[in-house]
Parts: sequence; C-alpha cells; structure tokens
Amino acid sequence: MKLTLLFIPLITLLIFLSACSKPPADTKNYDVLAKCMTASGATMYGTEWCPHCKDQKAIFGNSFKYINYVDCDKYKDTCIGAGVEGYPTWKINNTNYAGTQNIYYLASRTGCVAELENAT
Repeated sequence: MKLTLLFIPLITLLIFLSACSKPPADTKNYDVLAKCMTASGATMYGTEWCPHCKDQKAIFGNSFKYINYVDCDKYKDTCIGAGVEGYPTWKINNTNYAGTQNIYYLASRTGCVAELENAT
C-alpha cells in the first residue's frame, strides 16, 4: 500500500515533465515566414531520428515543408561540407547555429521578422 502511494506522485510528476518537454502546439500558419527564410538562403541540417530536429520541425508545423532542409543521413558529404557537427544546425548567411532555435531568432537572422509578425 505504501509503495503504491509513493509511485502515484512519481508517475504524475513524470507525465507532467514529459508534457513540458515538448514545444508548445502552435496553430499559426508560418508558410510566408518559411518561404522567406528559404529565399534568404537559410538551410536546416538534421536527421529523421534526431529528437531536437523533430522539435524544430514541430515549431513550424505544416509550414516546415517550405524550409530548405538537408537530411544528413542521406547527404552526409553535404553536411560535412557545411561544417555541421550536430543536429539540428541552421546555416544562415554562412554562419552555423547549432541546436533548436527560437522562431523569433531565426526570423531576425534571416531578415524575415515582418513575415513572422504577419503569421496568421
């Protein structure tokens, strides 16, 4: 009985923490932002198995299809040539930004702030 009472709060805490670790669901349409970022030359390098890459993609939702994306499992030499050392990595204006990036930061680095502000 005491053991069961100990596990209930522990399980509740684990469920809470797992829910907090995912990026918030965003219903905004970032199509125009994603297209602007791609037009600016921004590229995201990642893999399909990378959890941080999945988090980055989730921030854009369905609009991620407009992002210039290189799968480093399929195009290893391209990623090595771009100086990618971890996933995800954004290359913007010949500078690499490693790790999951905030959408506002990406918009400012690519000159697409107006497109972000007009996301519906």
